[in-house]
Amino acid sequence: MHNHEHFMQLALVEGRKAIALCQDNPPVGCVLVRHGTVIAAGHTNAPGGPHAEAMALLQLQGTAADVIAYVTLEPCSFHGRTPSCAKAFVTAGINTVYVGIIDPDPRNNGRGVELLRSAGVTVEVGVLAAQARAELLPYLGKAR
Repeated sequence: MHNHEHFMQLALVEGRKAIALCQDNPPVGCVLVRHGTVIAAGHTNAPGGPHAEAMALLQLQGTAADVIAYVTLEPCSFHGRTPSCAKAFVTAGINTVYVGIIDPDPRNNGRGVELLRSAGVTVEVGVLAAQARAELLPYLGKAR
């Protein structure tokens, strides 16, 4: 049994690294865990740069089949300035994703979770949701 709250807390800490960089994007954090050990981490970069999920995936070595992803905000389902993070998880072969909160952006708002689930990925939403919401709320709803 994994300590999901512990790993989501690490993702929240990772997301705080993005506050000075991400401007109008929310400071999202992501950690990738294999057999109870964090093997990669990422956070939102400057607009047009990698999102947290993409940054973490760039560090991934080997197969992703046994990797669990923890993301503070629902992975994006759409291609904006960067490709869809939900599709990147599917392409990489991530089978399990824990999400802090759903992204209220009307372009996403549950679509990232739907995309993951329709590809057979197990998704659990709401790990440390109150803390994720408190940290991300000031940045959500801004133009992205």
